[in-house]
Amino acid sequence: MVSINLKCTLFAPPEKVAAILLEHAYLERFFNAQFSQLKPHNKGEMKGGTGSIRQVKTPLVAFNEQIIHASSNHICYRIMGDKPVENHQGDIYLTPIEYEGNTATALRYCIAFRPPWWMPDILIKLLVKHDISQALKKLQHYFKRAQHDH
Repeated sequence: MVSINLKCTLFAPPEKVAAILLEHAYLERFFNAQFSQLKPHNKGEMKGGTGSIRQVKTPLVAFNEQIIHASSNHICYRIMGDKPVENHQGDIYLTPIEYEGNTATALRYCIAFRPPWWMPDILIKLLVKHDISQALKKLQHYFKRAQHDH
């Protein structure tokens, strides 16, 4: 089993961060993939949240992800099926913190999965960690820019 844990600070409150991360059609601003929403959230859930299914297309593979839980403090999703990896679960924890008199967010991104038998754990961990790290940098830049726009 491969586990990846990454952290960053975002200059926006958790509610705003969660809302941006649940805008499925616009996630390609941050992640190196194309996203489209296949199924909307369940009735009574936050927009883009629990029950939503999105398709993720990368240059090498396409797969579907389902949002299992979504709140302003935690987003949990999983890859449906066993390709490109098995037993996948992603958890994004959003904790409010104080920063220069404003509410910011401490983000912790945790992913666990079982890679295909033919791919070395260390290689896929390196690739996924690099992609998520780049996405978090873009997310930080987005919120720094949004902060200056106000």
